[in-house]
Amino acid sequence: MKSGAVRRRSEAGNSVLEITFVLLPLLALTFAIFDFAMPIFMKSMFESAVREGCRFGITYQMTWGGTTYSTQTSAIQAVVKSYSLGLLSTSNISVQYYSPNSPYSQLTGTGSNSPGNILQVSVTGYSWTPIAPIWRSGSALSITAVSADRLEGLPAGTSPPSP
Repeated sequence: MKSGAVRRRSEAGNSVLEITFVLLPLLALTFAIFDFAMPIFMKSMFESAVREGCRFGITYQMTWGGTTYSTQTSAIQAVVKSYSLGLLSTSNISVQYYSPNSPYSQLTGTGSNSPGNILQVSVTGYSWTPIAPIWRSGSALSITAVSADRLEGLPAGTSPPSP
């Protein structure tokens, strides 16, 4: 019979092998869960962010987080950016105004954010690359979100801010 110290020393290689057989699949499973969950989380977060941006925009507010913005569009972009945990840049956030009547054309310039017009806030151009591509594709996932609402009325004698 082997003594306890000799037996433990000879079994040390077995422990490393067992840890390898357990740790590698465990790490692969952990990364797979992260790869599947992260795009779902980001899509949900971006949808919530554009929804909050829309809610903020229809009330014509110009101040967010203690900062007063010069245009309504930049204020809405700041709201969306803050609700997206800083993952988005202003180049990914689009704010557009549309006519409420057919043919529902996009409006630009002064008066485009008049009461009754449609405000659309969207996130486009954000891509996320998985840690370990399971589908053997190295291409990034494109994540988008869109929200729209009708601009509210303003008190009598008040004009809308610069769009």
